[in-house]
Amino acid sequence: MQLYIDNRSGAPIYGQIYSQIKDAILSGQVAEGEALPSIRALAKDLRISVITTKRAYDELENEGFIYTLPGKGCFVAERSTELLREENLRKIESHMQEIRRLANACRLTEQELDDMWRLQKEEAE
Repeated sequence: MQLYIDNRSGAPIYGQIYSQIKDAILSGQVAEGEALPSIRALAKDLRISVITTKRAYDELENEGFIYTLPGKGCFVAERSTELLREENLRKIESHMQEIRRLANACRLTEQELDDMWRLQKEEAE
């Protein structure tokens, strides 16, 4: 798992770390039980404060994505398939809302949106 910090982004650094690790967990890129980089090692690699890294890890732990074993490190928590599905459904709904907003701004018809969706599906096959 490779993390990137975009200093030009308006998002706080801890939020960027949080989002990237969460996405890696949800996508299965990081498996349940897998160890994450230590807080200090990640801070050193990204050249950021340990406090910033700890804040991202604390949020991930509070939401149940990771757990900490004192003296051993942080690990990806086991998550039920239903929880992962719900999280992905929320993401899809958010993207659909953005699509609807953009479609309205462009005055796209429902047929035009259907055609775009069909083309996307064909390209993916």
